[in-house]
Amino acid sequence: MNFFLQLFINGISIGFLYGLSAMGFVMIFKSSSVLNFAHGELLALGAFFFLAMLTWVKLPVVVAFLATLAACFILGFIIERFFLRPLIGEPLIYVIMLTVGLASMFKGIMLLFWGGNLQTYPDFLPAFLGIEWHVINIPPVYTAALIIGIMFLILFGLFFKYSSQGIFMRSVADNQKAALSLGVHVQRVFALSWAIAALVAGMSGIVLGIINGINVHDLSAIGLKVFPVVILGGLDSIGGAIIGGLIIGLLETFTGGYISPSLSDVVPYVILVIILMVKPYGLFGLAEIERV
Repeated sequence: MNFFLQLFINGISIGFLYGLSAMGFVMIFKSSSVLNFAHGELLALGAFFFLAMLTWVKLPVVVAFLATLAACFILGFIIERFFLRPLIGEPLIYVIMLTVGLASMFKGIMLLFWGGNLQTYPDFLPAFLGIEWHVINIPPVYTAALIIGIMFLILFGLFFKYSSQGIFMRSVADNQKAALSLGVHVQRVFALSWAIAALVAGMSGIVLGIINGINVHDLSAIGLKVFPVVILGGLDSIGGAIIGGLIIGLLETFTGGYISPSLSDVVPYVILVIILMVKPYGLFGLAEIERV
């Protein structure tokens, strides 16, 4: 029972990160109908930006974390403004292939500066974040992941519900034409969606880098797990992305704990295939009915 509880808490912590990262993916898809295949590379960039702030610039941890989030936010704006906006009106496949090209470009840049070896952060998490109760031992990083995940979830919930930009983003996601007729600056909403998605991906990359170490290939591959998460939750459901992330995180953790660690990476894609066969729109996605 104690082992079960430990795996459950670890799975919830990882699942929050998957869900938040998938939320950024869903935001881009809902607002602009773009599948971002560079999501994993944005995760890795956030992790490496944080490493550079700590080891190269020698900033304090909190300042380095905030500076990394700001850099990821700006990078999202740059991607939308200089790479995606010129393709407005072009076939969707052009935009999707552009994100594939961006993924390769970002990966090459990271390999050039940091190489392909595994790197680790300096040990900076305080020991009091760790939880020990009977035989349950939760490392500080899992506690930090859970706290950061809940904090960001609350912040984004407040942002989407009460801020004008959050309301604009929700309106564009629901109906772009109606939002345009009401005077919403749709291009600005697209840019903000990419900026927030890059920020969330960078934050997830930092925490995943603390847990597993920083490696370009591994973090980019973790980005691919966004697809099972969003398919499970529903491509057009932000709340579904969080729940899908929690489910995938728990399934991975229990599979690695009770069956085999080598199978934990396979489980999300097995779930993806099953969901596509049984419920193509995901658990919380809306089925589109087209009348002709």
